[in-house]
Amino acid sequence: MPLLSVNIDHVATLRQARYRAATERTDRHEWGEPDIVRACHEAELGGAHGITVHLREDRRHVTDRDVRLLRELVRAEFNLEMAATDAMVQIAQATRPHSAMLVPEGRNEVTTEGGLDVVGKRRELSPVVQALKAAGCRVSAFIDAQGPQIDAAADLGFDVCEIHTGPYASAFARAGGSAQSDLLAKELDRVRSAIDHVHDRGMACNAGHALNYFNVRLIAPLLAPEGVLHIGHAIVSRSVFTGLREATIQMRQAITEACAGAAAGPSA
Repeated sequence: MPLLSVNIDHVATLRQARYRAATERTDRHEWGEPDIVRACHEAELGGAHGITVHLREDRRHVTDRDVRLLRELVRAEFNLEMAATDAMVQIAQATRPHSAMLVPEGRNEVTTEGGLDVVGKRRELSPVVQALKAAGCRVSAFIDAQGPQIDAAADLGFDVCEIHTGPYASAFARAGGSAQSDLLAKELDRVRSAIDHVHDRGMACNAGHALNYFNVRLIAPLLAPEGVLHIGHAIVSRSVFTGLREATIQMRQAITEACAGAAAGPSA
């Protein structure tokens, strides 16, 4: 059964809606709420195997202070999503997250909208990968489910590929989750083939983006037991009604049930 890393970016998004000015001041008398460190602990108590945050260049939600505190206090695996820039590499070198995931970043996007173009950015990415490895990080590439991107990641020495599941999630929604949908079947096959390709190239494989309590049931059984599902928005959204600990428990249950059902076969 794959592991679960909970992305808590949007806990910080809620905080920044009111307290952004406070987090940017040097005379920090208040940091606001909700507390991202408490969110981390609640997710861990709910059974999260990892905690993920994306430190964006515009600091729209997670801040440098958040990263420093979380690296010190997270008891699970700490995964830092980051752009492949000199400034972000310096932060990763200073904080040494367990895993550093390189993602594309656009100032106008609400959330990451596509995979990293490893093929087109080989020259820029090579020194970044080596610097992060030298800092003791496992280095991951967030990529679309495309063979050339996987091959380029392997050639550059990435340890992990995370398959972008956004297109699959969109197909799932359009098909209402119907197993009879050709569109959904096509996108699921693309993810499955990409996971196999990543493993064939000797890398670990994770998956994430737009996964929720419903569409995760078809993705979870595809990953190896050491693979990681990175899920954030759906869990934080449910936590508004249930609390983050319970929302994490429920996502782990959804993953467990999906894998058990797949192992039992269609006659179960």
